[in-house]
Amino acid sequence: MAPKRSKGAGALERKSQTALSPAPVSSRSNDLYAALDLGTNSCRMLIAQPKGGGFHVVDSFSKSVQLGAGLEKTGRLSRGSMSRTIQALRICQQKLRRNKVHKMRLVATEACRRASNGDEFMRRITRETGLRLEIIAPEQEAQLAVISCAPLVSRKTENLLVVDIGGGSTELVWIDISGVPKKDRAQSIMRLHNGFVQAVTDIPAAKVVDWISVPLGVATLRDQFSDVEDDAARFALMSWFFEENLADFTPYQSAQAQEKFQIVGTSGTVTTVAASHLGLRRYDRTKVDGISMSTQQIDKVIHRYLAMGPEGRRVDPCIGNDRSALIMSGAAILQALMRCWPTDRLSVADRGLREGLLYAQMSADGVLEEGTF
Repeated sequence: MAPKRSKGAGALERKSQTALSPAPVSSRSNDLYAALDLGTNSCRMLIAQPKGGGFHVVDSFSKSVQLGAGLEKTGRLSRGSMSRTIQALRICQQKLRRNKVHKMRLVATEACRRASNGDEFMRRITRETGLRLEIIAPEQEAQLAVISCAPLVSRKTENLLVVDIGGGSTELVWIDISGVPKKDRAQSIMRLHNGFVQAVTDIPAAKVVDWISVPLGVATLRDQFSDVEDDAARFALMSWFFEENLADFTPYQSAQAQEKFQIVGTSGTVTTVAASHLGLRRYDRTKVDGISMSTQQIDKVIHRYLAMGPEGRRVDPCIGNDRSALIMSGAAILQALMRCWPTDRLSVADRGLREGLLYAQMSADGVLEEGTF
């Protein structure tokens, strides 16, 4: 499949502190909100309450369901993967009921977009669990990833690349904030939840130069090279192949000053590599979210993964059994991205679609306090 982009993407230039706020700020709403992300590999949910300019997480759920298993070969969601997903969604439904959540947004992404029986599966989910999921477009997925990462943007940044490595696709969004006052830059990115094409106003706005959804994520990229037996050769081929799919991305050859360009990466791959870099025996979000890694540090971790081999990665505490089969395809994507752009550092974000969904709902309801994050 070809990378997806909006009609305006790539033509815009030619034509013309944290979401999980720890601050003890009184909530302007007693209502709980939920966000569920059904991806190609995982089913994840957050239940949260607005707090200041962010939110406090009340309950959560995460399970590897491998919904996209076999999708590359058959074009359909398999019976087994759908059954695993239904079981996970039943647990989510119980949590929603127990917490008396009425405000929620439940979405499915690339696997359900691509599967010929994706819509049929959405109807089955409603029949068997009572939950109503929507299959969102790639642009919506990219928007939600962007706004969740806004608090991590440096005041020095003028050009920003947000990368979300998923199970079935990878979203990249290039944003120009050079015309926005430094103190307003994070807030200007938050406003992109209304869409990448902003209404003309007197307020300086973040400008989306281009965005792209590459239909290669950790699961789909792995499946395409599953017949290559040699571990190192498979990794090299995956990284090269992913880079080939970036050729149509407008800023691909752009050369920005390094100190004014920032990449923010959000995904299990990015956070796993960061945890390995820190030498964590047990994952700790507070130590990972927001840290910066150099290309040299990332390469060192990846070389260590290759040296471990499949069995070593399976028993490594930073990777874990569930992610061991996917970490090298994710690392291949990450290494390709760091080769392409004019910076030698990556900002790590332990946040993504679910956080973006929560922020968008709360912002629309007017229960967040602007400028407090």
